[in-house]
Amino acid sequence: MATKPRRSAPVKRGPQKQHKPRHKMPTPARVNQVRQVEHFYPYLVRFLEYTRVKGLSEQTVATRDRGLRRFMQWCEDRGLQEPNVITRPILERYQAHLFYYRKANGEPLSYGSQHALLSPLKAFFKWLTRENYIPVNPASELELPRQSRRIPRHILSVDQIKNIFGHVDVTTPYGVRNRAMLETLYSTGIRRMELVNLHLYDIDVYRHTLLVREGKGRKDRLIPLGERALHWVEKYRREARGLFVLPPDDGTLFLTDYGEPWIKNRLSTMVKKYLGHAGIETPGACHLFRHAMATHMLENGADIRFIQAMLGHSDLSTTQIYTQVAIGKLQAIHASTHPTADLIDKK
Repeated sequence: MATKPRRSAPVKRGPQKQHKPRHKMPTPARVNQVRQVEHFYPYLVRFLEYTRVKGLSEQTVATRDRGLRRFMQWCEDRGLQEPNVITRPILERYQAHLFYYRKANGEPLSYGSQHALLSPLKAFFKWLTRENYIPVNPASELELPRQSRRIPRHILSVDQIKNIFGHVDVTTPYGVRNRAMLETLYSTGIRRMELVNLHLYDIDVYRHTLLVREGKGRKDRLIPLGERALHWVEKYRREARGLFVLPPDDGTLFLTDYGEPWIKNRLSTMVKKYLGHAGIETPGACHLFRHAMATHMLENGADIRFIQAMLGHSDLSTTQIYTQVAIGKLQAIHASTHPTADLIDKK
């Protein structure tokens, strides 16, 4: 009989202090009037509020907040404290700073990371100009680094996937839960944030489907859930989930040992642990199952547009990267059609 997992005592928290901004919040702009601006912080607060009002995801808000705060700190270090003193050459200097920056391990920032840090600047200064806080948009012609579409370096084989699953101890409620999560990742290819946001009603047992609510880009999508993955999800719901629930139950499907929704980093740590048990030391965690799902289905003849729908890609070119790693089918065609594929030069 499964034992009920231990739960930690609730953490008592005192009243939260309300931190007031150091500077007065700017008032709404008047038509055809450029107002005097003082420091960055009040405009950052209002811009993030505008981002939320526009219906963009909290992930987008967090990305913009992180990128802008880094830029503002760089400006503060150089005595640049007001948006209206920022020019295009200054932005290009910051772009060069990111290019030459080295992390603690000595590695440079990837072009994707540089793009993610610079993109919020274009949105921010565009907003400042439209709201008449500054007369000219200095970022209007700022060219962002080109993002390369890299081929996934490590694709788990079917045997490796089975090996990972085999290292999960399904005799415990923890193992049943973890096996259900791993099976869902591989069966559907959903992102880790999409997995931790699943609710009980997102699984349709009769139609064998899984509903991703507000995935990347705040888009919903309905995708198939394989028979084996559905079996483990149902086993978890029947036999294990009740042992983790703490009232009030908000319906989150997968819960931690303490009855809380999972967070992304904790999920990655759990997945990485099972990869280690299986002797797999390739970089990555949850996304390895996403890559594996797409590659294995393509190699077995799935149409690329079906994979696009499964992964939730808005652009087909993003999905087509997997056609370059589904090498098995290409090798078979090469062996059967190329004139020299099976000839050995004995000279």
